[in-house]
Amino acid sequence: MGWCYVDSVKEKIYAEMENITTVLTEIEKVKDRPHKELVVLVGIGAYLQNIYTGIENILKQLLLHKGIPVPDTPTWHKDLLNLSVEHNFITKETADKIGKYLFFRHFFMYAYGFLLNEAGLKPLMNNVSNVYSEFKRQIDNYLRKIEE
Repeated sequence: MGWCYVDSVKEKIYAEMENITTVLTEIEKVKDRPHKELVVLVGIGAYLQNIYTGIENILKQLLLHKGIPVPDTPTWHKDLLNLSVEHNFITKETADKIGKYLFFRHFFMYAYGFLLNEAGLKPLMNNVSNVYSEFKRQIDNYLRKIEE
């Protein structure tokens, strides 16, 4: 694989990271507001889903860079996390933490927004910055290795 391809993959990954950072900034603006209206909770839910989708996009780019096809199974989201651990993109512990956002993504995609409540969203919104920081650190470490 040529450097041009590696740079292209890195550019895509860093663009996703920039988008995730923007979404995290928006969550930070509202997460500590008391008694959030439902529309704010739905917005936070959408942002949490955006972050999870961005993480998946990064993992898919890394798999494709290694020539590994993205799983085409009914459980491909979970399979993607497992493959990412197998190929040392992220640790099992990080994958488990990200898995909570996968579970939420599934709920958010198929449930009505009015079913959201602040108590259910609070742990996800309060932990997302730390989970993402851990994920980003591991991805940055992996990207440095593919330069060598």
